[in-house]
Amino acid sequence: MTLLRHSAIWSARVLPVLLAFGCSSPVNDGSVFTSFGGSFGGDGDGDGDGDGDETGDDTSEDTCGDGIVQAGEQCDFGSENSASGQCTPDCQIARCGDGYHYPPFEECDDGNTSNTDDCLNTCKLATCGDGYVHEGVEECDDGDDDDVLCSSECLLGTCGDGVVQPGEQCDDGNDDTTDACPACQFAYCGDGYVQEGVEECDDGNDIETDACRPIVCKLNVCGDGIIHEGVEQCDDGNDIDTDDCTNACTIAVCGDGIVHEGVEECDDINDNYCTNACESLLWYVPGPQVNVPVDQLGGWSLCWSGTYGANAPGLSTTILGQQCTGSKLLEACRQAGSNVFTLLAMGERADVLFDVGNLNAGKHEANGVAWYYSNSYSMGFAKAGDVVSRNSCDTAATNPEQRLCWHTGGDAINTGWRCGTNTGIGGNLWERLIYHAN
Repeated sequence: MTLLRHSAIWSARVLPVLLAFGCSSPVNDGSVFTSFGGSFGGDGDGDGDGDGDETGDDTSEDTCGDGIVQAGEQCDFGSENSASGQCTPDCQIARCGDGYHYPPFEECDDGNTSNTDDCLNTCKLATCGDGYVHEGVEECDDGDDDDVLCSSECLLGTCGDGVVQPGEQCDDGNDDTTDACPACQFAYCGDGYVQEGVEECDDGNDIETDACRPIVCKLNVCGDGIIHEGVEQCDDGNDIDTDDCTNACTIAVCGDGIVHEGVEECDDINDNYCTNACESLLWYVPGPQVNVPVDQLGGWSLCWSGTYGANAPGLSTTILGQQCTGSKLLEACRQAGSNVFTLLAMGERADVLFDVGNLNAGKHEANGVAWYYSNSYSMGFAKAGDVVSRNSCDTAATNPEQRLCWHTGGDAINTGWRCGTNTGIGGNLWERLIYHAN
């Protein structure tokens, strides 16, 4: 009995320890026990009953936990099985994955081989950085501590996390799409994001005629030379208002209020002197006219003006040779800034500029007006039939309200002198004007 008990003790206590340290299980052929003073039994089959069948003839029911290693058991420490940390409650040698948690050797043991739950198959608790993705807890786990692809918090790398991931050109850690790194790509014209302070717009397409011009990312505006489809009729890229395309980017048409040069004579369909076809109806009357409203000059265009106190050189070369070139001329005077002409008269160019030299009484009558002109003496008019007294400007007193005279010495309109009854005029309070028409 003593020898059998020693055998049981060895099997139940020593063997598990050896196995726990990686020792191979000895074959139960009797020789392993010789160190204890001989073999257990003499028939060589190891069961001690001498019948050679390796099975004891004890027919009593053996159970795990009785302290005796029975068939099917790897160990049995009796009531100390669980406490031993070496033998499981079902009499198997304790190992990772058996479903029994034995601290401090194991952090956990859930009895399965899954590495995606709370307990790894190494009996370690799942943690961020262990290289296994803990389902429902971690988004990723690449087992390193850098933040590329998977962060140190086991979160998948995303645009805006401040770390440049594969597929990202930049990552400034914000969701601002107006800076230099929108959507984790370097900002550029055409990316669909308006970069503040750099672009006026960015619609992400290459359509030249919509609201935002590609390549330059500038708003399509009138005057840029690009026709904004559905908004502009034309866009010639200049600031000339009298050509085919107005400064409002509309095609020039009769009635738009702008005289289309070379096409229209006038453009004011509310003017009694401009037809609905933008043809001029010239206001043309005989004789000197007094107190005429400015808006009555239908069909006439201002070609020169200046104050009575200013000298204007180039009378024949510039004023009459380049500026006032119409076949009809109108001379007028008024108080500066007034909407009413004090006095005016009109006539054919040849009549208005009929050169009478320096003759004191020199005049040329046409259209009810007594005209006189010289680019070295004076120019002006009086009522037809009245005498003039040019010394050098007209000083006659008959019908004085219908007399106009300007000094013209040295081929210039000199300062002074007469507007109706007002004589010896100088300074900037009175204005003289020339209009022309065809």
